[in-house]
Amino acid sequence: MNQISTPLPISSHAPSSTHAMKPHGHGVGITETRARAGALLEQGAAFVQLEASAVQAAENESPIGDERRPMLREEHVDVVVIGAGQNGLSVGYHLARKGMKFVVLEARQRVGDIWRSRWDSLRLFTPARFDGLIGMPFPAARYSFPAKDDMADYLEAYARKFSLPVRTGVKVDEVTRSGDRYIVTSGQTRYVANHVVAAASSYQKPKIPDFAASLDPSIRQFHSGAYKNPSQLNAGSALLVGASNSGAEIAMDLARTHQVWLAGRHPGNIPVAYNGYFAMRLVLPIVFRIVFHRLLTVDTPMGRKVKPGQLAHGLPLIRVKPSDLDAAGVRRVSRVTGVSDGKPMLDDGQVLDVSNVIWCIGFRAGLDWIKLPVFDETGRVKQYRGIVEDEPGLYVCGLHFQHSTSSTMIHGAARDAGYVADKIGERMRASAR
Repeated sequence: MNQISTPLPISSHAPSSTHAMKPHGHGVGITETRARAGALLEQGAAFVQLEASAVQAAENESPIGDERRPMLREEHVDVVVIGAGQNGLSVGYHLARKGMKFVVLEARQRVGDIWRSRWDSLRLFTPARFDGLIGMPFPAARYSFPAKDDMADYLEAYARKFSLPVRTGVKVDEVTRSGDRYIVTSGQTRYVANHVVAAASSYQKPKIPDFAASLDPSIRQFHSGAYKNPSQLNAGSALLVGASNSGAEIAMDLARTHQVWLAGRHPGNIPVAYNGYFAMRLVLPIVFRIVFHRLLTVDTPMGRKVKPGQLAHGLPLIRVKPSDLDAAGVRRVSRVTGVSDGKPMLDDGQVLDVSNVIWCIGFRAGLDWIKLPVFDETGRVKQYRGIVEDEPGLYVCGLHFQHSTSSTMIHGAARDAGYVADKIGERMRASAR
């Protein structure tokens, strides 16, 4: 995929063409500077240069009591989209087609870096035919499984093709509201908008249980989000806690070099040979386009029934089968519930003597930078299809089961993003009347 590997010519950090909020203190004025320079002309240009520096310093600071602090730059747009992954870029595509003024803020230095940071051997769970965003098919054989760096480069090329206004290296500190407008703060820049879309996905803060701190210090432990390859591990056996797709895939990667234990409830699996002709052309389209996309949604009884289980345990195994794990020598065991004498203990009381533990139990959404009362008692955003309850103008995109099982899959991004963008358009038209 060399044709899409060129870095994006997109801006880094906050724009220079912003509206500064002027200080209201006394500071050093240009008239006073000239007066001093005239009175002490014999000191020459050196004095004027010194005073000019004082003027610049005063203009760049706001006096607050006896303290001075840098001013905030301010930019006004219709919409701020936070996150330039598949969800944020899909929202951006729809907003651009509607002619809206918006920015997409991305904390990492390049579009696609979230994919580049995943483990070395990762390939997408879906064939390339399901991996393209709206308006741009994925440039690979339809039934191949793209590598994670291929996906990263594709996202970068997508943003470039549609000239999406992505600002990289911009980490959002908080989202607040002032009157009927939202304030998105990043460092010394404030973005003011009537609409904000949090499209930073559900993979923000790794989940690690409190009892992990009681494991013996000699055991090498980390979250699956930090896993790269087997060389990170100590010699000896490895325990993977969490048996969903990430846990099963990493177990297969490690089985070549380590004795692997895979702990956790079996989430089920697609019961066909994943890369066979029959599966590729008939089963997977039915699973991805019909079951995951249309049947298992918040609007169907079946979808509402399975949603809690998917939020708690993840999707069924898509590529790896239990027979694959068995053939690789992976030992499957029950849940890890605690620590005994510094070693991981299962719910049946068995204690495992291992040298490594990788926590594959998912992530928290990590949206605590939204400083608004939008969360329920479990910490999840109260929303329907991305429209946040009681906060007109605030939206989310990319959450687990936001609308359906496919909401966190690449082929589900376009539909959810399109729904959010349509609602933004409706509200903007209504406010203009």
